[in-house]
Amino acid sequence: MPRITKEDLSKLVQDPSGENRADTADKISREFTTETLTDSERVLAEDIFRLMIRDAEVRVRKALAKNLAQTPLVPHDVAATLARDVDEVALPVLEFSEVLNDDDLVDIIGDNADSVEKQRAIASRSYVSEVVSATLVDIGHEDVMVDLMSNQGAEISEVSLQKVVDDFGDNERIQKPMIERNHLPITIAERMVTLVSERMRSQLISRGHIPEGIVNAVMTQSQESATIGLLGDGVEERDVELLVEHLYNNKRLTSGLILRALCMGDVSFFEAALAKRAGVSLINTRILIHDSGPFGLEAIYNKAGMPEHFFPGVRAAIEVARETSFDGEEHDKERYSRRMIERVLTQYGDLGVEFDSDDVDYLMGRMLQLPGERALHH
Repeated sequence: MPRITKEDLSKLVQDPSGENRADTADKISREFTTETLTDSERVLAEDIFRLMIRDAEVRVRKALAKNLAQTPLVPHDVAATLARDVDEVALPVLEFSEVLNDDDLVDIIGDNADSVEKQRAIASRSYVSEVVSATLVDIGHEDVMVDLMSNQGAEISEVSLQKVVDDFGDNERIQKPMIERNHLPITIAERMVTLVSERMRSQLISRGHIPEGIVNAVMTQSQESATIGLLGDGVEERDVELLVEHLYNNKRLTSGLILRALCMGDVSFFEAALAKRAGVSLINTRILIHDSGPFGLEAIYNKAGMPEHFFPGVRAAIEVARETSFDGEEHDKERYSRRMIERVLTQYGDLGVEFDSDDVDYLMGRMLQLPGERALHH
């Protein structure tokens, strides 16, 4: 490729047609992206760019934008001006230029609230910060949200994700890329369980956002049942507490949910839920449940405001939890859940305690969804 010379500038002066200006812009900007220029030539090229970004011909500015979009060498003022141009000039710069900073992008979004294409380009950048994502979410164009949710390089805060669910929770175009994100906060997954289709619920499972088995609960129960099992194997204690906090703040940490979760083997959820409702530390709650004799469990249970008629089932479930552990073999979860449910139902049957029919139906239905004991041992 020829070097930039005085002849290039002379040609521009002698034949200033739009076509020639565009050709010159293309040549100089392509040469600029290489490492062949001297310092003085680079300074000269930058001065030429500052003239050309004000050129009346769109094709001149478009040639610059196409060639300068992906080079970190372009001056910030040049990149920022091109990024604020008409769409056909600005889009490659908005999508690819690393020279633009968050302040640039937020300002451009604010100044172009009706420009879906500009926002889509920004949403598709290889990296999008939380503050830029939040600005896009606040405006909330559907196509932009699809691009943003599809972009694994976009950092999106939980607050922004909650707003997306509020605004587009029933929109499959946005549900799908949300589910396919590498990380979905537990509070978002919990909300989406009851919003998405059966096909989408299967994808939630395959992506690891929800443990296997929850789909059956979702299909047979309301949001309360769907919440059970959201926390999978090896989950951090903090995630359990976050889910409990989320449910409590939204007045959905119900007694039925807590019992059902315990019967599914979610002892850590049960502990955190009682601690939250009772206003007792998690450490002390665990001591009362497991290590303080026959009255500790009942004391923390009552302090949490749990229904009296649920207590026999809770006591039976805790006994099973003490006696049974996951053995790591195939179907260990199913064996655990089946024994837990059988013991709870037997306890109520033996005592003749009235048990809400919805809860009986749920537990019986859940047990019927599990393989039989013979199958579990083969």
